[in-house]
Amino acid sequence: MERFRACFAEVRDPRRANRRFSLHDLLFMSLSAMLCGAESCTDMADFARWKRRLLDRFVDLRHGTPSHDTFSRLFNLLDPERFETALGAFAAQFAGHIRGIVALDGKSVRRAFGKEGSKKPLHLVSAFAVDARLVLAQRKAPRRNEHAAMRDILELLALEGCTVTADAYFCYPAMARAIRERGGDYVIALKRNHGPLWNVARACFAAPAPLPARSTIDTRHGRRERRTARVIAIPGLDKKHRFPGLAALGQIRSTRTIHARTTTETRYFVLSRKLSPTQLLKTTRAHWAIENSLHWVLDVVLDEDHARNRTDHGPENLAVLRRLVLNILRLDKSKGSMRSKIKRAGWDDDFFLSICSHMR
Repeated sequence: MERFRACFAEVRDPRRANRRFSLHDLLFMSLSAMLCGAESCTDMADFARWKRRLLDRFVDLRHGTPSHDTFSRLFNLLDPERFETALGAFAAQFAGHIRGIVALDGKSVRRAFGKEGSKKPLHLVSAFAVDARLVLAQRKAPRRNEHAAMRDILELLALEGCTVTADAYFCYPAMARAIRERGGDYVIALKRNHGPLWNVARACFAAPAPLPARSTIDTRHGRRERRTARVIAIPGLDKKHRFPGLAALGQIRSTRTIHARTTTETRYFVLSRKLSPTQLLKTTRAHWAIENSLHWVLDVVLDEDHARNRTDHGPENLAVLRRLVLNILRLDKSKGSMRSKIKRAGWDDDFFLSICSHMR
């Protein structure tokens, strides 16, 4: 349990002193329950009851097993910012120094709001290491202000050797400065309303002088899409437009054909270093891993969008648990989908123990 305790070293127990179950025991049981398919605090209590003989190997259950109120009260009270440090601690322990592409994006937990007051769901921003397929950090976006949440996340990350990708919503100078200060490079989609810089990008790639280009063709899912990338480096671009670290501009022109209907889209990107057209194509495609390997799995496999916990810090803290579950399951190299591994962990005690070995 030493690795497990180290991941949660920054988490403080918010409960009163007269408690039957330790903080780390409750966290271990709740995380184990989610690894086996639990979706709520009631499921966690049921898991502890029916798997008591197995859990006795790891936690102190001399007072019986916790009720769902015990789990619920804990997650409602836990300081989410301290709890979120567990994601970074996990990545540091099990993946070492992260390199490659780090994708940043936001996601809503659509049913995590009460019937009274605001109808806005919980909105979270995550950092995802594409090559390692690990969630590095998570922050709540206050009043859906993703910019503030993203700056908080970047302060937690060491980005030497990393290229940070983000969509056009995060294309602003403070974001670029934060990435460069943490030692990273960036490839960020350029906002159309970023007036002067957008116009410079359009003019550069509309010029008659030829630029090296690279194309790829994707024919999956009944769709044929041709993507052509070009990159141009312009000295002094960062100072002229007050965009820290800006060294080059990129363009990707996509021609998509679906059911004999063809559409064309042109996107521009700001780059902190000049990439080859091939590198630009690979980097922008890799960014979508945060949608396919994180957000899609959270919604379809772990059913996050239907999570009904709404009280206090509960929704945010349970969201951290789900991301830790994905990180732990991805350390298992056996064959099978994420869904099948969750079911297998619940059915096969030996497999569950092998998964738990990553936490011990």
